[in-house]
Amino acid sequence: MEPAGNVGKLPKRIARLGELITNMWWTWQPDAQRLFERLDPVRWEEVRHNPVALLRRVERARLNAAVQTPAYLELYDRVMEEFDRALTGPTWFARAHPERAEAIIAYFSTEFGIHEAFPAYAGGLGVLAGDFLKEASDLGLPMVGVGLLYQHGYFTQRITEDGWQEAIYEPLDLENLPLHPVLGPDGQPVRVEVTIAGRPVRAQIWRLQIGRIPLYLLDTSLPENEPADRELSARLYDGDPERRIAQEMILGIGGVRALRALGLQPAVWHLNEGHSAFSILERLREHIAAGLPFEEAAARVRATTVFTTHTPVPAGHDRFSFSLIERAFAGYWEQLGLSFKDFCELARQDEPWGSTFNMTVLALRFADHRNAVSELHGHVTRKMWAHLWPDRPVEAVPIRHITNGVHVGTWLARRMRVLYQRYLGPDWLERLDDPTLWERVLEIPDEELWTVRRHLKRKLVAFMRERARRRWQGNRVSPIQIVASGVLLDPYALTIGFARRFALYKRAYLLFRDPERLRRLVNDPYRPVQIILAGKAHPADEPAKRMIQEIYRLIKDPAFGGRIAFLEDYDIEVARHLVQGVDVWLNTPRRPLEASGTSGQKAALNGVLNLSVLDGWWREGYNGANGWAIGEDREYEDPEAQDAADAASLYDLLEKAVVPLYYDVEADGIPHRWLRMVKESIRSLAPFFNTRRMVKEYLQEMYLPAMEAASPRTLPV
Repeated sequence: MEPAGNVGKLPKRIARLGELITNMWWTWQPDAQRLFERLDPVRWEEVRHNPVALLRRVERARLNAAVQTPAYLELYDRVMEEFDRALTGPTWFARAHPERAEAIIAYFSTEFGIHEAFPAYAGGLGVLAGDFLKEASDLGLPMVGVGLLYQHGYFTQRITEDGWQEAIYEPLDLENLPLHPVLGPDGQPVRVEVTIAGRPVRAQIWRLQIGRIPLYLLDTSLPENEPADRELSARLYDGDPERRIAQEMILGIGGVRALRALGLQPAVWHLNEGHSAFSILERLREHIAAGLPFEEAAARVRATTVFTTHTPVPAGHDRFSFSLIERAFAGYWEQLGLSFKDFCELARQDEPWGSTFNMTVLALRFADHRNAVSELHGHVTRKMWAHLWPDRPVEAVPIRHITNGVHVGTWLARRMRVLYQRYLGPDWLERLDDPTLWERVLEIPDEELWTVRRHLKRKLVAFMRERARRRWQGNRVSPIQIVASGVLLDPYALTIGFARRFALYKRAYLLFRDPERLRRLVNDPYRPVQIILAGKAHPADEPAKRMIQEIYRLIKDPAFGGRIAFLEDYDIEVARHLVQGVDVWLNTPRRPLEASGTSGQKAALNGVLNLSVLDGWWREGYNGANGWAIGEDREYEDPEAQDAADAASLYDLLEKAVVPLYYDVEADGIPHRWLRMVKESIRSLAPFFNTRRMVKEYLQEMYLPAMEAASPRTLPV
């Protein structure tokens, strides 16, 4: 593979662009993105905001013209100065914890959502992991990421004319990604080996730099592997149990071996969900090979392991049959000094149909530091796993919560950033988690805030129309599909966004429960409502795909006047436009099945109001004046009764609160009461629901205690 920096000879004055593209730091820096966009705006869109591809295709004349443009050079110099400061300057962590500078934190995740140009993510779990690494870089934490390099990433979604989701797997253009093979002292690529079902499977290590943080990705597509094993890192979330367990062995066992091969001895091992829990077994094996008895080895592993669980949905926790475990591990348990029966007991979970090896159970049993991702999810999780601590009451189960947040630099619109810079002060990005800072939002003039909000709404509609135009130009769709993609939307009408993974418990259908009532809402000639939906169903989730189909058929109905749209192929780029450009963010999960959710947090940063069920993060964020709560703060035993009550509440809120407030425009053409609520939303939500607060909380509550446990050790932890 050609190295990312090899983009041809750049003009000397701007030669460091070749360095900038090798680090994903630019993905959360609007000025850095403008550097690339200004070289060739058309091609920047064609390459989907991939600067490596851009610099390989941009005409030399455009590069020369940039060198002759003072404004471009001024921007270039400022960006490179910020780049150097971000990578080598003093950091918050170095100031706050100088004694822990060498205590490496290893962060394992099966997916990382960094940018749309590198689609190694399926949804919220991966986007959170990407945001986590970015914030760790901003704060200067000594962290490394570990994951898999998926040659085909996650699927591209296409919606047929009758509304059926098609999954298309396209190979990643690895030549145009800033991936670097990790080389050993001999100059050869570093590889690790994991024995799976008695056969050796080798994986090469690649590095993707995220600011200060290296993300190491394992790749099995090597010629010396069996053909089937070359495909282990091909796709995210393979549905076949044999391949799934092999993937997770590569991630967990191979991930530990990769860090050892790189000479890294982490003090903290953070498992983002249970997919990487096999890393626990490998670390146990290391200790036992060094002569420790099993119980002491287990104590060391527990003391330095952090485990975050993200889902209260049972199907979201990986589990494997004991027969599959026996085939895949083929004697591995003997290296732990265990019988196969005792090995299975490490992660045994009894189900109505029999016992399984449960990855979440393994992680919970071998992590002293465990957390859910919102306050309500903490209650649900303690109840869900209370059987692992039979001697404790449910609320004493040792699983705390750290509520998720979002990376402000990634999700904040540039125009909103400029507004905050003007009114919050030049150091506002350094004080994101300071509530007193956000009080200044109340000082922003309504006229300026409204101007920015209208700009972002226009930008969203323009984005949707351009996507529709390209699809039409490609002769791939019917006219009704173009209408369904949003070309008839009004950039100034009240616009509601609903975008997330499509699963039945997220209840995208709730808004369509009473089609006639919805039709009246969207077609009101004086106060129209528009709705934009986006999201993918897992390829194996047939009920969710049917739900998309049913909703899509309603969207195509002329009775809705083209005011409801479905944006296909939901990804980070689509999400960015939606959370910045709609007026209201809708979330309708079946409580309490939303662990946290973060899309509404991204929306709130951009002046979008939340209309949501009191589940996940919104139960903590809602204060009665910063958005709207659908339904009651309770659970239902009868799902149908819950749907009926929540749908009635949703329609009532739209008709009696949301729509009237938006269209309550005063003589100057500005909805001042609406903007008052927008400011309260930003003021109350921004300082808490961000990754700055979240990562600091992980550090204080989880990482520092684990580092303390690791500090006196002479053996690996």
